[in-house]
Amino acid sequence: MKYILIFLSIIVTVFSCKNESQLENNIAKINLDAHIERFDLLFAEINSENLPKLKQAYPFMFSEKYQDSFWIEKAQDTLQKQLFKEVEKAFLNMDETELEIESLFNHLKYYFPEFHTPRIITTTSDVDYRNRIIVTDTIVVIALDTYLGSNHKFYENIPKYLREDLKKEQIVVDLATEYAEKYIYQQPRKTFLDELIYFGKQLYFKDVVIPFKMEAARIGYNKEQLDWAIANESYIWRYFVERELLFSTDAKLAGRFITPAPFSKFYLEGIDTESPGRLGQYIGWQIVRAYMQQNEVSLKDMLIKSPEEIFNNSKFKPRK
Repeated sequence: MKYILIFLSIIVTVFSCKNESQLENNIAKINLDAHIERFDLLFAEINSENLPKLKQAYPFMFSEKYQDSFWIEKAQDTLQKQLFKEVEKAFLNMDETELEIESLFNHLKYYFPEFHTPRIITTTSDVDYRNRIIVTDTIVVIALDTYLGSNHKFYENIPKYLREDLKKEQIVVDLATEYAEKYIYQQPRKTFLDELIYFGKQLYFKDVVIPFKMEAARIGYNKEQLDWAIANESYIWRYFVERELLFSTDAKLAGRFITPAPFSKFYLEGIDTESPGRLGQYIGWQIVRAYMQQNEVSLKDMLIKSPEEIFNNSKFKPRK
């Protein structure tokens, strides 16, 4: 009997992989074109003669509050020139990033037929790392100076746990996150469970639209952090349940387990400093994954389901 179960398990795995491979081939055939427009390079070269033409091509990149002299002075500022230089050096070639964005867009078009390819425009933002990417229906703006590499000198005063994602490999992940926020519908989050499911939806969305990125990258962990979360999944879940946190409206829980932080706050000696931050997001991810395994629901429909419906029908059991 044991060998029959193993054999059946292998057959299921083989067919599952075959179906996934066929799905990815079908998505790749959509073949959307994602062309990156290097506004950052153009802006670095502006002067009184070419500025009007650039403003005409990119009117949304220039606030009407400022006169032309402001933009010319900004481009000629010593610190700005250093910023432009570092960005140009780090992004001499964006072919790989462009291919990843194209793949993301192909997946979005497959699951959301109403999706239309936006213009992709790169810029600099004086290292505004909290607003790295802006997405509208027609435009994507990417601040390249927030992706120069985790150890870049410009990031010395940024906390280490935030610096980890400031690298070019994270661009498509952050872009997928922005699209997840556009497609997820959920009532204002009141309970801890609401938070878990919201971010679980977001992470599952990334499972589907950027399957080519490693699992750890999708949640912004390194391998060791993801391994810790997997190894301690049962303990984390038991902690949430035994302390009756799921339906709590304590706003402090988001700061302890949801928002970016150097570690999660169980308030237990020896555990906190070992743990990665955002473990609530990780648990929400596993709940939504369980829900999608147990129910015949499309990605689009899942994104609008209530947290209670997802949780109650997930049959979630943590790994031991």
